Amino acid sequence: MSAAEVLLPAPAVFQPVVDLGTGHVVAVETHAAPRSEEGAVRADPAAEDVRRAIAAARATADLRTPLPLQIGLRAETLAHGDAFLAGLHQGLAGAGRRPGEIILCVTGGFPPALRPAVGTALRRLRRTGYLIGMAGVGAAHAPLDLLVDAAPYLVKLDPELARRAGADPRRGSLVSALVELAHRLGAHVLAPGLASEEQVLHQRELGVRLVQGPALAPPEWRPGMRVTVPVAAREEPRRERPETSLGPRVSEFTLPAVTMPHGATAGDVLNVLNAETGTTSVVLIDERQRPRATVDRTRFLLRLSGAYGHALHAHKPAANLADTPRLVPRTVPAVAALRAAGREGDRVYDDLVVTDEVGRCLGIVRVADLIRSLSP
Repeated sequence: MSAAEVLLPAPAVFQPVVDLGTGHVVAVETHAAPRSEEGAVRADPAAEDVRRAIAAARATADLRTPLPLQIGLRAETLAHGDAFLAGLHQGLAGAGRRPGEIILCVTGGFPPALRPAVGTALRRLRRTGYLIGMAGVGAAHAPLDLLVDAAPYLVKLDPELARRAGADPRRGSLVSALVELAHRLGAHVLAPGLASEEQVLHQRELGVRLVQGPALAPPEWRPGMRVTVPVAAREEPRRERPETSLGPRVSEFTLPAVTMPHGATAGDVLNVLNAETGTTSVVLIDERQRPRATVDRTRFLLRLSGAYGHALHAHKPAANLADTPRLVPRTVPAVAALRAAGREGDRVYDDLVVTDEVGRCLGIVRVADLIRSLSP
């Protein structure tokens, strides 16, 4: 399937992914509407799945949000092989999104016979640079050890499991166990479908940091609109976690990064920072998604707000106002990352840039999160 076969974007639904640690939106999940021709969908569900994924990316591109994009993709679609993956990659690139800006969230289960094909597709998507999410965890018909093979960036709980965890102690225990498992594998946990303040608060108690649902944003939400974060007015005590020899890894605190090409102008970066007030930094990356510089929000805006600052810098490369990125591998213990940050006096609170095994940008870590997590 080629990108040329994809129809124009259909109406889409947008949901914010909210970080309970800061109260900010860190990513946007987008769902495109299905075709009206049900027969065509039944005849080739995998092609329709890819079409909707590309349509979702295009619909989000129309809103010009700099936030990372989360898109769902059925596990069985991945088993269709390289042709479908190539069409998906071509279509997403045509929507103006680099792989490192997209979380491909694999949904649904699959029969055991498809396990090798699904595993191979997930590894190829990761090598291309996409961030991988596994959805429906706790209820989907997929083996848990797939989380080991896929090395996901995101573990998305089953919505019904997340909603019922507060009222059902046994389901709460399951969520707690999945959170601990995800942390040990270096993945984030996302609790979707939360409909009440109590559900959000309970997920926070269980160690979940990323949340979605009607309790946080109305159905008509669009990027740039406000979200409601119940925990902001009622801080819960930090959940104790089992001690390990090295403590938590930095990957547990990694948030999606806002990235731009290394050649972006200062004016381009200013537009991004004005569009998303919760963005603390912008990572400038090369064509291989490797971080080349970071723009700190506070210092950048101060430079541009000075006398003639905008006139002097707006049309010049943002890299002129950027810093060398402070890189940390995803496997580094959080305490080691915090010590490294403390050695740079003038940039001690700058965001750290987390990289994968080949040096690509996986996201950022806010130093304040590391300090809170390691405080007694």
